[in-house]
Amino acid sequence: MTDQNGPDPIWIPNPGAARQTLMARFMREKGHASYAELWQWSVDRPEAFWAALWAAFDLIGERGERILVSPDKMPGALWFPDARLNYAENLLRQPDGEALVFWGEDKVRRRWSRAQLQYEVCRFQQLLTEAGVGPGDRVAGYLPNLPETIAAMLAAAGLGAIWSSASPDFGVQGVLDRFGQIAPKVLVCVDGYWYNGKAVDCMKKNAEVAMRLPSLQRTVVVPYLGPVPAVATIPGALSWDDLPRPAAGTRPAFRRVPFDHPLFIMYSSGTTGVPKCIVHGHGGVLLQHLKEHRLHGDVRHGDRLFYFTTCGWMMWNWMASGLASGATLLLYDGSPFAGHGKVLFDYAQAERMTHFGTSAKFIDAAAKIGLSPRDSHDLSPLRVLFSTGSPLSPEGFDWVYREVKADLLLASISGGTDIVSCFVLGNPVLPVYRGEIQCRGLGMAVAVFDEEGRPLQGAKGELVCVRPFPVMPVGFWNDPDGKKYHAAYFERFPGVWCHGDYCELTPRGGVIIYGRSDATLNPGGVRIGTAEIYRQVEQLPEVLESIVIGQDWPPGRHDDVRVVLFVKLQPGLALDRALEDRIRAQIRANTTPRHVPAKIVQVPDIPRTKSGKIVELAVRNMVHSQPVKNLDALANPEALDYFRDLAVLAD
Repeated sequence: MTDQNGPDPIWIPNPGAARQTLMARFMREKGHASYAELWQWSVDRPEAFWAALWAAFDLIGERGERILVSPDKMPGALWFPDARLNYAENLLRQPDGEALVFWGEDKVRRRWSRAQLQYEVCRFQQLLTEAGVGPGDRVAGYLPNLPETIAAMLAAAGLGAIWSSASPDFGVQGVLDRFGQIAPKVLVCVDGYWYNGKAVDCMKKNAEVAMRLPSLQRTVVVPYLGPVPAVATIPGALSWDDLPRPAAGTRPAFRRVPFDHPLFIMYSSGTTGVPKCIVHGHGGVLLQHLKEHRLHGDVRHGDRLFYFTTCGWMMWNWMASGLASGATLLLYDGSPFAGHGKVLFDYAQAERMTHFGTSAKFIDAAAKIGLSPRDSHDLSPLRVLFSTGSPLSPEGFDWVYREVKADLLLASISGGTDIVSCFVLGNPVLPVYRGEIQCRGLGMAVAVFDEEGRPLQGAKGELVCVRPFPVMPVGFWNDPDGKKYHAAYFERFPGVWCHGDYCELTPRGGVIIYGRSDATLNPGGVRIGTAEIYRQVEQLPEVLESIVIGQDWPPGRHDDVRVVLFVKLQPGLALDRALEDRIRAQIRANTTPRHVPAKIVQVPDIPRTKSGKIVELAVRNMVHSQPVKNLDALANPEALDYFRDLAVLAD
């Protein structure tokens, strides 16, 4: 089947299966014949659309009469201003069944029923109440992706407190840069964790963090490495196992709060300064995640939802909301390449995973090491594979359909911490085209603007959203007049959300992301998305990974740049003239001469954030001898050292 507007799709949903998806059912109920028609209705009539979602998802709570106040203000629109609800109450509505499965590499495996999850929520809520935690107070988790992390978050949310988390691979200063801004009353941490078969003790870091957070009333340590954590090293701390034991039949407490009552505090990556604290509300997160899970991801009651994520990445919050759709959450902590690179597919087979979520970088790496899960594993229950974190290359699409499973929805998704969700994502009733995100999300008035704010189609520009949506941040923490919030998204195009992605809207209604706008290259005044170069370079078997920047050229001038490509090669390989020529030829043949790097430099490692995103701006700053702030935001800050004062870039 050939699309009249472009290439053949790489996957077409089975018509019978597509008709049974939750998206198709919703489309029929609303009387729309196509997704394009449904999307247009959702952005043209936002009050009707979001009210329809509340009804379709049967949210627990009082909706109120008003749906949207001040729809022309952005920011400033108010959603469901009379509503009262609680995020945790909607996630814990199912009384029976399996809630959580946990794998800690090959060291620890555990299962919690929904009844046990509710019991653990009750235990932690009792501790929070004794510590004086109430609506608006902060509870911080310095934790791996454990069952207790889910329970602690739900306990805090149920009381109307605000949850914020960081993963235990953060250093002390990185944690303080985040939690120090929000003054939590209670800290939950872990005795340690496993990574690549090695035990990493966290108690020394826990003690220092607790000591330097004067707002703390209590600290709770979750045992993971061993049964009895050394809580005596932290004054007033106790083990999770020593939490109060509520009476039989005790149910979690749920305080119904306004729609915009703060639920989560998320953090920007923090590689260019102290992280921004982004506040998200109960109602917006719940409605948006339900929409994305049920309609765009076809997550149904009884499905088994997995996302490879840490608690320092927004995908953890996104995954946690899967409980509201009746899914069992499959949690994992550790290296994704434990067990000879196959542990995640071992998990998928053993737990009959229906939804597998990962990063584009994992897919690239799995392809590089030659994994072929379709030959080694039974993935028959798998229906959807999610990919995010960076643009998934066309070759990544090929690998999934060739080596994972020929018949599944490959849902490349993109949004961000800023909205703790997606602007563009997958769709079970639409075909998949290689290298392309399928569609704009329902209710998200996404467009592409040129430099002057004019809409584009079939050309590259800025990803924007031109109308309000419920999961816009409540605001930034410690930003009472909203100046930081306004500056972050609304200065470029007044009254329009400018997200900072460089992208293209295709004639098929899909979206291609070319990278972050602030990392785009400008040689000779021509804008180039970094992903365009990565897609070509990383097809070469010798190249494990790459990062590209624009270097001011000639030195000392700021009106032009030259393209500099850094490559990490397979172990034992060295960059020589022949490989340089092949890299340049690959780029030139598949892009334009403007994309071809002036310099190609081999490096031992590529610096990245804790959530796995490469940091082009930090590398650019290092090359230009400018300061790189907040190194604690990086997973491997030592990798930056190589980029300082490189003699090869002097000519």
